[in-house]
This record gives sequence, structure tokens and C-alpha cells, in this order.
Amino acid sequence: MGWLLLVGLLLGGLGLWLLVRSVQGRREAGLPAGRVTYADTGAWQRTERALFSREHRLTGRPDYLVHRRRDVIPVEVKSGGAPRQPYEGHVLQLAAYCLLVEEQEGRAPPHGIIKYDDRTFEIDYTAALRARLLEALDDLRYDLAQSDVPRSHDEAARCAACSYRGRCDQRLD
Repeated sequence: MGWLLLVGLLLGGLGLWLLVRSVQGRREAGLPAGRVTYADTGAWQRTERALFSREHRLTGRPDYLVHRRRDVIPVEVKSGGAPRQPYEGHVLQLAAYCLLVEEQEGRAPPHGIIKYDDRTFEIDYTAALRARLLEALDDLRYDLAQSDVPRSHDEAARCAACSYRGRCDQRLD
């Protein structure tokens, strides 16, 4: 009978330790409370499907989608330290994920989350942010249709990491 008590205490202690580790891991990942239903970080198995909007001709893979009550919250994880305010490109990327969730779920998320190594930003998904995103998408599509759009930077490191580098006739060498 004494060994049953010992095994029970060991299993209870293990369960408590796993619960604490789970809470710490969620906090470190910057995830809000809720059920993670989508992950595309490489930390888990790779998600097979991207989110897609036929209406907006947009596709994307947020790092996480967290179901929280009736809402689905997109979470984007960025490496490196946080700026004072999130970069505009990061905010628009998150807004794109919010738009994709809105179309998929039939309900707009109230906000999305950008998680840097040392800070997390909760970005409200407002009508104004949605409008900024749609305007940026229109601008991008217009630029893509042009044949003479010059590059918009002089940063060699940024150029070297660009996914269009192999096709770009304006790359910095």
C-alpha cells in the first residue's frame, strides 16, 4: 500500500511539473490563453494548408492561430529584439492574417499579436487598419504590374536575404 502512495505522489508531481512547463512555454511563445489550432513555426509539424482569400487574392501562414472563446487570434513571431513600436510591415503582415481569419471564420478577430524575443504587441484589428492593408495591397499590385519600379532600399543585407534576389535586375552585389 505504501508503494501505491509513492507512485501516486510521483505521478502527481510529474503532472504538476508538466502543467507548469506548459504555462511557461505558452508565455515564452507569446501566446494568449486559448486553444492553439494552427501552428506554422517549425516547432510543431508543418501546417499543410495556408489561409487563402479568393476575394482579396491573398494567401498567408500565420505562426499561430489561437481560438479564444468565439474569436480566432493570429499570432506572428519575429526573431530579434522589439523596436519601440512594431514595424509597419509587421503590422500590415499581421493585418493580412486578420483579414484571412475574418474571411475564413466569417468574423473578424478583435486583434492580433506580434511577438518579438523580448516584447509582445497586441494590435487592434480596426476598420482603419483593414483599410490601410487593402490600400497597401492595391499599391503592391500596381507596382507589380509596372515594368520600371526601382528598388526601395540601399541595404546590402536586406538585398542578400530577399526572396526575389535571383530574379531582380536591381540587386545590390
